[in-house]
Amino acid sequence: MPPPAPSATATAAGPRLVEGRGELSGSVTQALRSGQAPVYAPGTVLKADPWGEDLQLALYLLYELHYRGFDDVDDTREWDPDLLRLRAAMEARFLHALRTELSEAPRSVEEAFAPLLLEPVDLSDSLSHRLETEGELWQLREYAALRSLYHLKEADPHVWVIPRLSGRAKAAMVAIEYDEFGAGRADRIHARLFADLMRDLALDPAYGHYLDHAPAPLLATVNLMSLFGLHRASRGALVGHFACVEVTSSPGSRRLAKAMRRCGAGPAAEHFYAEHVEADAVHEQVVRRDVIGGLLADEPDLEADVAFGCAATVLLEDRLADHLREAWDEGRSALRAPLDRA
Repeated sequence: MPPPAPSATATAAGPRLVEGRGELSGSVTQALRSGQAPVYAPGTVLKADPWGEDLQLALYLLYELHYRGFDDVDDTREWDPDLLRLRAAMEARFLHALRTELSEAPRSVEEAFAPLLLEPVDLSDSLSHRLETEGELWQLREYAALRSLYHLKEADPHVWVIPRLSGRAKAAMVAIEYDEFGAGRADRIHARLFADLMRDLALDPAYGHYLDHAPAPLLATVNLMSLFGLHRASRGALVGHFACVEVTSSPGSRRLAKAMRRCGAGPAAEHFYAEHVEADAVHEQVVRRDVIGGLLADEPDLEADVAFGCAATVLLEDRLADHLREAWDEGRSALRAPLDRA
């Protein structure tokens, strides 16, 4: 007897579906609203800018089906073959662009992480340093609104790697994620702490609320995690991404905590980053020694993938920082639509 067909249920708790920014994202939005297959011209994916608004939003919308979905979108679309086929083509375009940009990047873990382990003498290119020393409250609000697309699901993309690890690497990864999810306390979940930060900054803490405001450089940073997380073949790259985040988090969080304090953002805004200073300093040691060390002890052939995950993370974070600095240097919003001033 065949299994019963899945019920068509919509995700009431999901965010609203935004409008597309081009042919690809428009076709995805229309497909999700109508329940039909996406319609786009042949060759559209190959012609699309891999860093552009259209492809990055389309990828984000399709990835979000694996998180909380969207309000009034059938949950079964998560595994729709037509959507998955389009997603695979866009992923290939995105990955090709990443590998082309990183063709000269290190292929060993030691070379990839060595520059990240030392605090640079010259911090002029550091976005967190800029916010610490001269950032204004409106810039901190923009930064938080953009980062909310990850921080309101902080650690979720990295959970996908756990069933793909074993032994020492798995145990260490679970230990770190346990901390990220509040060590058993709902009020200590990092996503909850970031929602509290947003309230201090007079921002809407609803999940996915600022998607329409987010430009392609921000979407790409979140899409990278989803891309690595949803593919078992990318488990090494996801570990490299996670390690890069943990290694660089503590000094950046220290600077951002000072920025929040200097601008009078509020106690919860300062606390979110202060919490990460100590926690991620500990996590850095565990992830390098036990997660990476354990993974490569089991699967030494994944070293180049771990290095690639780190390099790709740095590349996309640098692209986002450049976008923010350029806008703020010109005295304009870095968002697609400015926030209401608090």
